[in-house]
Amino acid sequence: MTKNNEKDAAMTHHFAAGKKWVRNAIVVMLLDIVVMYGAFFLALLLRFDFSFREIPERFLNGYLLLLPIWSVFLVVTFYVVRLYHSIWRFVSMEEAVLILKAYLIVAPLIVISSLILQKRMPISFYMVGTVGSAVGHAFIRFAYRLMRQVNNDMGMGSKDKNSNVDRVMIIGGGDAGSVLIKELQHSTKTTLVPVCVIDDNINKQGRSLFGVPIVGGRNDIISKAAEYNIGTIIFAIPTASGANRKQILNIAKETGCKLRTIPGVYQLAKGEVSVSGVRNVDLTDLLGRDPITVDNEEVFNMIKGKTVLVTGGGGSIGSELCRQIASHDPKMLIIFDIYENNAYEIQQDLLREYRGKKLNLVTLIGSVRNTHRITKVMQDYKPDIVFHAAAHKHVPLMEESPNEAIKNNVMGTYKTAKAAAEAGVKKFVLISTDKAVNPTNIMGATKRICEMIIQMMDRETPGTSFVAVRFGNVLGSNGSVIPLFEKQIAEGGPVTVTHKDITRFFMTIPEAVSLVLQASYYAKGGEIFVLDMGEPVKIDDMARNLIKLSGLRPDVDIKVEYTGLRPGEKLYEEKLMEEEGMQTTANKLIFIGKPIDMDDEWFKKKLDELDRDSKEDDENIKKYVQEVVPTYKAGTY
Repeated sequence: MTKNNEKDAAMTHHFAAGKKWVRNAIVVMLLDIVVMYGAFFLALLLRFDFSFREIPERFLNGYLLLLPIWSVFLVVTFYVVRLYHSIWRFVSMEEAVLILKAYLIVAPLIVISSLILQKRMPISFYMVGTVGSAVGHAFIRFAYRLMRQVNNDMGMGSKDKNSNVDRVMIIGGGDAGSVLIKELQHSTKTTLVPVCVIDDNINKQGRSLFGVPIVGGRNDIISKAAEYNIGTIIFAIPTASGANRKQILNIAKETGCKLRTIPGVYQLAKGEVSVSGVRNVDLTDLLGRDPITVDNEEVFNMIKGKTVLVTGGGGSIGSELCRQIASHDPKMLIIFDIYENNAYEIQQDLLREYRGKKLNLVTLIGSVRNTHRITKVMQDYKPDIVFHAAAHKHVPLMEESPNEAIKNNVMGTYKTAKAAAEAGVKKFVLISTDKAVNPTNIMGATKRICEMIIQMMDRETPGTSFVAVRFGNVLGSNGSVIPLFEKQIAEGGPVTVTHKDITRFFMTIPEAVSLVLQASYYAKGGEIFVLDMGEPVKIDDMARNLIKLSGLRPDVDIKVEYTGLRPGEKLYEEKLMEEEGMQTTANKLIFIGKPIDMDDEWFKKKLDELDRDSKEDDENIKKYVQEVVPTYKAGTY
C-alpha cells in the first residue's frame, strides 16, 4: 500500500468514526430533550394533582415557551462539559458527576430566564422538574448499559467455542504494542483478542494497528474499556518513566479489568516481547519512580575472582544478594545462615541455575551470635568481602523480646565485624534500615548501634573498609505488608492497616540488593549509604491498590480496617539524621551520610554492658539502649 493509500484509508476510517460519533451524539441530544420536556410536564401535572384540565392556561403557555429555551441551555451545557463525548451507553460515576455539574449551571439559567420572560411558574415545577430531568438523563444512559448486560448474560449459554475469548485493550501504539498485537492475532494458544488500542499521541488516534483501532488517550481508558467490553488491559510502553507508568496504571485499575504488562525496554531491544512474557501488573508498577540501576561493570570487576560471604544468606535480602553475586563470577560464594531451610532453598536454587556452569558454592549453618563459629568460618575461608544481612527485623516481635534484638543484631554484628577484621576481610557491608534514624522501636535502635559499630570498626581497622547501607521497606520480603495483605485478600478480608496516614519508603528486593552492591563498590570506609527512594507511599493506598489489582473493590468486596499504631511504630520514616548531612555519589540516587563523632572507648564499654544485660534478660534493656542511642525515643511516633 502506498503512502497516499494509507493516508486515504486513515482519513476514511477517521471520517467514519467521526460520523458515527455525530450520529450517536444527536440521538442522545434528542433523548435528553425528550426527557427534559417529560420531566417538567410531569412536574406540572403533579402540581395540579395529575389533572390536565386543572392546569391554568398561563402555566401551559409558560411551559410551551420556556422548555425550548431550557432545552438549548441543557444541550449546550452538556456539550461544554463533554457529556456527549463520553460513552453514553455506560453510566459511570464520572458521568454522574458531570450531570450534576451541568445542572449547577442549567438550574440558575432556568430560574433567570423565567424571571426575564416574566413567566413565573410554581416552585414545585422548578424543583421536581429539575431533579426529575437530571435523574432521567442518568437513567437513559444506565438503562442502555443494563440492557447490554442482560443481553450478554442471556447469550452466554448459546455462545460457541469463542465464548472464552478475552477482549484486550493494548495501552501503547508503538513498536511493543505492534509486536504484541501481531502475536496475539496469530497465536492459537491464547484466548486474548486485541480489540482496541490506547495511545496519547493524537496523530495516531483514529488510525489503526493491524486492523485494531486506536480509540483515544489515557483519559479515555475507562470509557473505552466499557464500550469495547474489555476483560484484560495490557500495558505495552516499555520505555515509559516510572511516574508515567504509575499514572496510566492508576487510571486502568479503576476499570476492574485484569491488568498485565510487558517486560522492560531491554527485553524489547532483544525482540523478547511476546505473549509468554506478559505478566500481571503488581505494586512495583505503581511505585511511581524508575527502577534503580547500577553500573554492572563496576560491580562485576569488584566481585569477580573474590571470595564473598553473605550472613543471613537465606533471608529475603541475603538470598537475592547470593543470586546477584553468583552472576558476577566470584571465586567462592559462602552462604551462612542459622535457618537450615532457608539456606537449603537458596543453595538448591543456585545449584539448579548454575548446573554445568562454574560456581564454587559453600553453604554453612551457624549463628553470628556464636563467637567461635563465626571466627572459625572467617579464618577458614578468608573472604574478601562480607555482606552482613543476618538480623532480627520484625518490629513488633522485637518490642516484646528486646534482649534477643541486642543479642542478635548488636552483638552478632560486633562479633562478625571483629572476626572479619581479624581475618583480613577487605570490605564489610552492613545491611541497615531507615528505622535506625531517630528510632522509636528497639529494632531500629539496635540497627543504629550496628551502624555505630561499623563506623568504630572502620576507625580501628585500617585494612578493612566497614560501611553500612540504609534503605526502606522491601516489597515482598519476609514479614512485609504485601504478603500479609495478599493473604488477607485471599481469605476475603478484612485488610488491616495500622493507620490511615502511615507512610513508608519502598523498593523492590532486586533494587535493594543493587544498592548494596553499588555501595560496596563506592566504599572507602565509615560511610552510611542511603538510597533516594522517591516519595513515601501511603500504606492505605497500597492496600487499596492491591485489592483493586486483585479485581475487587475496597470497602465493598474487601473491607479495609484501621487497627491503630503498634508499639514503637512511626507514622513516617526518615532517611538521615540532621547531623549526618548528605553527600552525593556518581549514582545520583545514592547518598552518603557522614560519620558522627563519638568516644570509641566509652562505646565499647557500653557494648560490654549491653552484652551482659541482654544475657541476663534485664527488663531495663531499652533504658540502657537509650543511653547509647540518645535519639531513641521508645514508643513515640
